[in-house]
Amino acid sequence: MGCLHSKTANLPSSDDPSAPTKPESVNGDQVDQENQNFKEFDLNELRKATNGFSPSCIVSEGGEKAPNVVYRGKLEGNHLVAIKRFSRQSWPDAQQFVVEATGVGKLRNKRLVSLIGCCAEGDERLLVAEYMPNDTLSKHLFHWEKQPLPWEMRVRIADYIAQALDHCYNENRKIYHDLNAYRILFDEEGDPRLSTFGLMKNSRDGKSYSTNLAYTPPEFLRTGRVIPESVIFSYGTILLDLLSGKHIPPTHALDIIRGKNALLLMDSSLEGQYESDDATKLVELASKCLQSEAKERPDTKFLLSAVAPLQKKEEVASHVLMGLPKNAVILPTMLSPLGKACSKMDLAAVHDILLKTGYKDEEGAENELSFQEWTQQVQEMLNMKKFGDIAFRDKDFKNSIEYYSKLVGIMPVPSATVFARRAFSYLMTDQQELALRDAMQAQVCIPEWPTAFYLQALALSKLGMESDAQDMLSDGAAYDAKRQNSWRC
Repeated sequence: MGCLHSKTANLPSSDDPSAPTKPESVNGDQVDQENQNFKEFDLNELRKATNGFSPSCIVSEGGEKAPNVVYRGKLEGNHLVAIKRFSRQSWPDAQQFVVEATGVGKLRNKRLVSLIGCCAEGDERLLVAEYMPNDTLSKHLFHWEKQPLPWEMRVRIADYIAQALDHCYNENRKIYHDLNAYRILFDEEGDPRLSTFGLMKNSRDGKSYSTNLAYTPPEFLRTGRVIPESVIFSYGTILLDLLSGKHIPPTHALDIIRGKNALLLMDSSLEGQYESDDATKLVELASKCLQSEAKERPDTKFLLSAVAPLQKKEEVASHVLMGLPKNAVILPTMLSPLGKACSKMDLAAVHDILLKTGYKDEEGAENELSFQEWTQQVQEMLNMKKFGDIAFRDKDFKNSIEYYSKLVGIMPVPSATVFARRAFSYLMTDQQELALRDAMQAQVCIPEWPTAFYLQALALSKLGMESDAQDMLSDGAAYDAKRQNSWRC
């Protein structure tokens, strides 16, 4: 996949077009970032990569209702990318948009998510970046499922993001818009990286901050302008997030610090993991960054000198510190929303997806639930299905198990969906072995059904069989890819 000629005339080229390079997917070798060209994509190529900008491909917070939406896309060769789609008319001038994006695209650093392309066709304005498969800092810090982030990982995040900001500063990209926990992403190795999307405004003349005003730099509230010191203030709010595990308004945090109760800020889940002196140093650094007068805040070099010495376990890989199984990070293909939910053990999302999918994966199969003859047995089956579906929808899993079990007992032909729903119901009632059995039965009904593999992975993970769970996730992802290739996601 080489570089295309620019569709916008007279734009500066960031690289030699005679030597195009092919970006690697997250599951391939590391991209040679110094030689990876910035590219202008065709709109049709990005539309195809996201299945027509399907809601199922949205990975940003807020879903379709957000003013600027980020999609997960798959380019030719299974290359995964993140695609930010701006609201219509955010950047009326296509040339200005491409110039800005091309400038950001020149930045290459291991602490940054590389911006690899853009698109400006008609009313559409899109940015294309590397895909980071391991979620955001917000997810790991505020909505963790298996374990809270350990102290050493939090220090590493503070250090790596300081490195990213310092690199941007050295490259004369001193303004970063709305730095927050959603802008910090984790790559396939579990290393934190700073999103390059924040190096561009959400619109040519739009707001630089979308977060709560309580977390916005004071000078922006006064003048509406962002200055380099504003980025340092936002970095201070990130430090507060890391220290407390909560989103604390800076003014409240500073009141605690001034009251000589700095350690009251600390996340209770970190007890016993850090030395008081180290925590105090980070609290003091946060305090310096959050000064109301911009000139009193430190620069990026000071951030590095303050944070780097606090790392004590540099030899331990990030995915180990975070408790991410290495083989779960690098999957052979892109996980569907259900696969991703199962890999993260996000049971609420799994339930929601199973509800929305319904019985459509069995359309055209032998086992039809709209039976031909209205006998008493058929009516009984329809009632059991109806009552089971209602209980499943209402999260009444005890009754869904009862009704689906009666249905399984009288159905002439098994239903994969019924087994899948009963498997999930068993999971929600802590009956993991029965859940695994039903997920396997669903696979018997439809041998290449990704849902059956994903549910097996979820049950195996609940049983502590992580290696087997990852094998099932990989199998499910492979069958997902096989399906998608037939209609090209």
